[in-house]
Amino acid sequence: MRQAMALGRPGRVPVMCQMSLGHILLQTGLPPLEFWFDRNCFAEGLLRMRALYEFDGILISLHGHRDDWRKGLREWRPGEAEDEARWADGSRTFFPRDDLPRHIPPVEGRRPSIRSFDPESIPDRPVYIPVSQGLRFPIDPDRPLAVHEDLVGRAGKRFSIHGEVTSPLDYFLDLFGFAEGFLALAEEPERSKAVLGRLAESLAGLAAAQAGLGLDAVKISSPYAGARFISPRYYKEFVLPFEARIASAVLDRGGFVYTHTCGAVGDRLEFMAEAGVSGLECLDPPPLGDVDLAEAKTRVGGRLFIKGNVDPVHTLLRGPLPAIEADVRARLAAGAPGGGYILSTACSIAPATPRAHVQALSALAAEIS
Repeated sequence: MRQAMALGRPGRVPVMCQMSLGHILLQTGLPPLEFWFDRNCFAEGLLRMRALYEFDGILISLHGHRDDWRKGLREWRPGEAEDEARWADGSRTFFPRDDLPRHIPPVEGRRPSIRSFDPESIPDRPVYIPVSQGLRFPIDPDRPLAVHEDLVGRAGKRFSIHGEVTSPLDYFLDLFGFAEGFLALAEEPERSKAVLGRLAESLAGLAAAQAGLGLDAVKISSPYAGARFISPRYYKEFVLPFEARIASAVLDRGGFVYTHTCGAVGDRLEFMAEAGVSGLECLDPPPLGDVDLAEAKTRVGGRLFIKGNVDPVHTLLRGPLPAIEADVRARLAAGAPGGGYILSTACSIAPATPRAHVQALSALAAEIS
């Protein structure tokens, strides 16, 4: 993994995929509530999945688990399809066995206005992770990186350990809402940049702390920065400079850093490279995105490692195995020459993906490369 991220040519192409929460739950049978909130259960699930698929690395997508998380739990209601947690503040969370939780607050809070929001009110370190619109994972301020320390100690000498921060744009959209957030970029560009700048500083500190623990790489999760959401001009104005600040903080601590952006990014690959990151993840092929791997290697492969390009839906989920083998051979033929390629699904492994389909990736990489 380190050789590939340094644009080298390892003895074989490494394999490491991001996995959806639902896929991990279905494959391990771990209880959703504990996997979501309990640090030890979460770490155990990641270790089991790495072993199951013989991946060369582990991505830590959640962090800051609170040891006292059960204190606020008032009632637990198991169900056939999903379980329900009722909390002391009156909120409820539903935990499916094949998907992200759904959280229902007691009262829907009003979002702030960009025109009156004070960027200085943003704390020095993030206090939550925006998992999806309306769903947040709280971060323990006293032990924000305890799970990283655990996994580096247990597996860091044998496998590549990667951390993650969510992009400033994601926090921005979580703060103001999707409609108002995107409108703010157009109607209040300078105020938006002030907020994004403050968020970037906060996240840069968290990313640097992860790199300082000895993690090999930090991923910047930036799913809303593709062509389906913003134009190349807006990308250059409202995404690039702020992700560049995070990338610089990681590189200063000696780590690798890569950007994860879903969907169509073929019109902005060079802009993504300008952020100073070490690599790019996803590079969704058609029909999920618009990236041809051979073309991407020509355009940015000399500067960045590439992780991804296997369609997680039309190839890995649906199969069959001969089609997966043909696709993997094509990805390796396009990505492996010259080095700097990590075989991976473009985005997360879908929940219902058959185990044998994923296990084929490492076996094929070992055989072909």
